[in-house]
Amino acid sequence: MIFLDHLINGLSLGSIYAIIALGYTMVYGIAKMLNFAHGDVIMIGAYIAFCGLQYWGIPPVLAILLAMVFCTLLGVTIEGFAYRPLRQATSLAVLITAIGMSYLLQNIALMIWGANPNFFPTTFINGSNIRLGTLNISSATLFTIAANVIIMVTLTLFTSRTKLGKAMRCVSEDRGAAELMGINVNRTISLTFAIGSALAAIAGVLLCSSYPILQPTTGSMPGIKAFTAAVFGGIGSIPGAMLGGILLGVIEIFGKAYISTELGDAIVFAVLIIVLLVKPAGLLGKPMREKV
Repeated sequence: MIFLDHLINGLSLGSIYAIIALGYTMVYGIAKMLNFAHGDVIMIGAYIAFCGLQYWGIPPVLAILLAMVFCTLLGVTIEGFAYRPLRQATSLAVLITAIGMSYLLQNIALMIWGANPNFFPTTFINGSNIRLGTLNISSATLFTIAANVIIMVTLTLFTSRTKLGKAMRCVSEDRGAAELMGINVNRTISLTFAIGSALAAIAGVLLCSSYPILQPTTGSMPGIKAFTAAVFGGIGSIPGAMLGGILLGVIEIFGKAYISTELGDAIVFAVLIIVLLVKPAGLLGKPMREKV
């Protein structure tokens, strides 16, 4: 039963990584850029939900919705003011801008909420635990795993069945051809940032519900690990982001449980290096060919 406990904890942590990784993989797949400020959008979303629950006394569902709306507007604003002017710039310029935006968000959070850790209220998704023999599964764990599955299915249906989703896939495939077909590329990329940032808000709430210490650097390491998960599964692939996130969470929990708590993070990145040596495009990624 200890093995099953670790497995369920790994699935729960992996589900959080998967939701965060979806934001990375969507932005990269469509805008062809790495938004390293994504982890800090997670932190901002968690702080908004925290304020709603702790200070404003609003219901949990409204707190999550408020965080999603705020992060959606934040993501669109970041894309419009920081990334859109660099649409034709080099990848290095965009990368430096993303890192700068990450530190800017951290320092804004530091000025508003301070450096002292806050304890995120976890009771709003904690109900009665489910017992299966000696196995005890918390409602928060079930909620996190279910949220990941629902988000994954919804996002897959959105990108494959809706007009906006098909426009996103067209921009991802060939931005120039998409413009010739009448697709508004700027609006499509903004929509991608909006969706990714809304998912970041959900991930922030789920993360702080499982690990309730909230501070301005809360999103840094989960953001890096989620980016690792996106690369692991095949960046640009929505199913790859989910698979990479789940596997990464399971590997991290089992590594800490059976090998070394101190080396848990190192084990995760070592597995990533091994996978990329064997399959450079990731588990579900497709090799990209560049025309010359």
